[in-house]
Amino acid sequence: MAFPGTVLFDLDGTLLDSAPDMLATVNAMRAARSRSPMTIAELRPHVSKGARAMAAAAFPEVDAGEREGWIPEFLTRYADELGRYGKPFNGIEAALEQLESAGTVWGIVTNKPEYLAQQLMPMLGWQNRCAVLIGGDTLARRKPDPLPLTAAAERLGVAPESCVYVGDDERDIIAARAAGMPSVVALWGYRLDGDDPALWGGDVLVDDPRALGDPATWPAVP
Repeated sequence: MAFPGTVLFDLDGTLLDSAPDMLATVNAMRAARSRSPMTIAELRPHVSKGARAMAAAAFPEVDAGEREGWIPEFLTRYADELGRYGKPFNGIEAALEQLESAGTVWGIVTNKPEYLAQQLMPMLGWQNRCAVLIGGDTLARRKPDPLPLTAAAERLGVAPESCVYVGDDERDIIAARAAGMPSVVALWGYRLDGDDPALWGGDVLVDDPRALGDPATWPAVP
């Protein structure tokens, strides 16, 4: 068994438990509107769905059009909370070190705005380790479109089928399949109650980040 030569990761809900930072963000918005705080349990399932989904969870009674106008505020407040409470999931750092020791090149493809993802890299100590970073606004299309994954592979000089993509959301797996890229479903991430990862079509389902440190966990690649 061997590790893949190239691995691409989703960020929020896969590498990073960013839910505490997101909770601080939505609760600042709720406080500004005289609402009581949400709990982490209420917000956590929505984090991988993005800012609009979190705003909808925080303000379900507000018209979607009005909430849309609050997205810049969400991003501004989130920038203030960025990296304050969130941290890599337990086992992620060890798994990354094991991948690196085996010569694996890894990068990040996320729907988070690129400028926010880039700001996180030095906070996590990943600025010189992450070989490519593509955000949700880096290209003309974002996941579930395969373009971000194929572009990341191109920047690394490898074929998509030689990469493995790891993500916790169905959009991640849809994008990987469309890119011809083997995929790993991160079951420790953020999911709504009705989500069934077994139906997403991922190549491997993994319930503990520490398993990524075992080459036997990974799907075979050319």
